[in-house]
Amino acid sequence: MKKTVLITGATSGIGKATAQILAQNNYKVVLCGRRIDRLAQLEKELSAFTEVHSLSFDVRDKNAAFDSIHNLPEEFSTIDVLINNAGNAHGLDPIQTGNVDDWDAMIDINVKGLLYVSKAIIPQMVERKSGHIINIGSIAAKEVYPNGNVYCASKHAVDAISNGMRMDLNPYGIRVGAIHPGMVETEFSEVRFKGDSDRASSVYKGLDALQAEDIADIIHFVVSRKYHVNISDLIVLPTAQASATIVKKV
Repeated sequence: MKKTVLITGATSGIGKATAQILAQNNYKVVLCGRRIDRLAQLEKELSAFTEVHSLSFDVRDKNAAFDSIHNLPEEFSTIDVLINNAGNAHGLDPIQTGNVDDWDAMIDINVKGLLYVSKAIIPQMVERKSGHIINIGSIAAKEVYPNGNVYCASKHAVDAISNGMRMDLNPYGIRVGAIHPGMVETEFSEVRFKGDSDRASSVYKGLDALQAEDIADIIHFVVSRKYHVNISDLIVLPTAQASATIVKKV
């Protein structure tokens, strides 16, 4: 029987690539995102491989998250795998000049949004005594770097929540893991730099950065292990990156 996976932030980057690889490998897919046009396009693409359903809501909106997930069609309502991928970075400023609205956006999406979606799904996993949750963190969950302050804090929270989830859900046989990518060439930097595409592209110049498909391939590997295997914590870097701040460029 096909497993059903729900993916937040599914309209671009890692989320989109993950939806594509899992659809092609016999998973039913629930796509979650804010951009309705992109959701419709991706749903049409993936429907050639599997059953697909789209939910358009902002993970920051607690009521919308709960309502959308609790009102899934019956054939998509049993979520076997939750991939908390939605997240963002806004700004790269020292703490003394940081924008409070940027702080709110990062904490609301990266931390509270992850919690809202998880809260909507975990009870059914507890009842079944099975399920798999993967939280997408960052190298910033493990290290703090200059001007990263609140973003790093939000991803450290993802790391802590993942560890806490694994402990709390252990009695119910629920697998919980976190995947922490380093430099992945997606829309991430363009969002961080508020649409400054030149500044965003310069981040990846001179190195062979990870691609969204690299992380999606790893996610597929993690979710497809035999059930007694739980890959709980994984850091993935491009070869050119040794740490959050040490990168070999040519």
